[in-house]
Amino acid sequence: MATAQPRRAVVLGAAGFIGSHLVDRLLAEGYAVLGVDSLITGNRRNLAHLAREPRFDFVEADICEPMGFVKGEVEAVLDFASPASPIDYLKHPFETLHVGSRGVENALELARARGATFLLSSTSEVYGDPLEHPQKESYWGNVNPVGPRAVYDEAKRFAEAITMAYRRYRKVDTRIARIFNTYGPRMRLDDGRVVPAFVAQALRGEPITVFGDGRQTRSFCYVDDNVEGMWRLLRSSCADPVNVGNPQEMTILAFAEAVQRLVGSHCAIEYRPLPEDDPRVRRPDIGRAREVLGWEPKVGFEDGMRRTIEWFRGQV
Repeated sequence: MATAQPRRAVVLGAAGFIGSHLVDRLLAEGYAVLGVDSLITGNRRNLAHLAREPRFDFVEADICEPMGFVKGEVEAVLDFASPASPIDYLKHPFETLHVGSRGVENALELARARGATFLLSSTSEVYGDPLEHPQKESYWGNVNPVGPRAVYDEAKRFAEAITMAYRRYRKVDTRIARIFNTYGPRMRLDDGRVVPAFVAQALRGEPITVFGDGRQTRSFCYVDDNVEGMWRLLRSSCADPVNVGNPQEMTILAFAEAVQRLVGSHCAIEYRPLPEDDPRVRRPDIGRAREVLGWEPKVGFEDGMRRTIEWFRGQV
């Protein structure tokens, strides 16, 4: 009797921070996984532990080009292929715009051709500098379309629009996750986001650089919780966008002080000018995720940060 082949998923952006954790989860759930990454911001190191995993294959490729290399049956296409930190998308503005438009359309075409479910990793950045707080999925956002952050914010807003167009007009089974600040092992120390930036500075004994007065807020979700949300969303039938984030909100200054304490560092805090269009507040309303997915974060802030700091100690 022939052995049944495992279900197969394609993860775009597989060598990135969240993408690589998602690959691990899909493999643990019994999938065969094809990982695709251009390695502009992803790193093969994030997938090195899968070198001898027979159900995992990797292709270095730009999804803005045709994906004829994807052969055979595909059950799910998960698109996590985009620069996600300000340093990265400001360094690669056109690549960010292209991957959020051409790349997403190519991924949707792949899903349509194979009859696969498509999951888009969108972002809380579609809310811009929000005038509603906390942010519900029904909020349309306050985005500056000509500001420097627009190359990322508007790329993701377009990605959501084309995803819904494929659902309405081409009958592709789609999901949209709006991801809020996520942290954990495999983040790049130099990616410019607040968690690796503050932890790296504290571990090196350098001043922690806080932008603005530090009273702007963020909500931090540990990567394991994020991936659990992605898994539940993929297996759901929810077509509407779903916020995936931790509603526990804190100021950036309070976060800097927590990093000092958890690292055991007495480094100073230095203040720098706030970047243009930097959101003043950010906290998800996760009522839809609770109701539709039965999901909410489980990993506490201090537990998640200790795990993350321990991983970063090996990177400094």
